[in-house]
Amino acid sequence: MKVRDVMSRDVQVARPNDTLREVAGRMRAGDFGFMPVADGDRLLGTVTDRDIVVRGLAEGVGPDATVDGCMTRDAKCVRADDDLKAALDSMGGSQIRRLPVLDKDDRLVGVVSLGDLSTRVKERYAGEALEEISR
Repeated sequence: MKVRDVMSRDVQVARPNDTLREVAGRMRAGDFGFMPVADGDRLLGTVTDRDIVVRGLAEGVGPDATVDGCMTRDAKCVRADDDLKAALDSMGGSQIRRLPVLDKDDRLVGVVSLGDLSTRVKERYAGEALEEISR
């Protein structure tokens, strides 16, 4: 099974000049805490609700600051045609729950999450990844 078989394709994307307030509001409305940050379809990084709080608000940055100041720039990612094992290994090794997915031309095409894996593949694999992530 490949990453493209389980990834979410309908992904909310933040732009580097979006404000923390805008992105946090979209996260609240969509009930998620992670967004890739992109310029067009080119991945620049990722931002999480935790990034907004810890790298933004806790550092004294106001809600009208832009996402580019608190995003993770060198985000781990996987390829759409990678085997699921590669995604699981990357998640477990880096202790992360979500990965942006790129196509062969480095365009952002989706996100794969531990939730995607747990509902779409054998429970054993998702369980192993969760154990690694939780360490």
